[in-house]
Amino acid sequence: MSTNAAFKLQDAGFTRAQVEALGEFLDTQAASKTDLLETEHRLEVKVSEAKTDIIKWMFGTIAVQTGLLITAFKLLH
Repeated sequence: MSTNAAFKLQDAGFTRAQVEALGEFLDTQAASKTDLLETEHRLEVKVSEAKTDIIKWMFGTIAVQTGLLITAFKLLH
């Protein structure tokens, strides 16, 4: 919490102890820009992994369907 914000809270009627407690709480609970960037990076990695898994399943399914169709045609002819 900035000094200016602390003075404004004290001017509004907060005690020094209340301002300090609020400042400590905000320091421990508020997300920093770095925290948000790290979270964004982790989400991008997870989305990328999910896309890769989906593509693998799609090509696997296509391969199995193609094999089944070839087998069915061979059995019918």
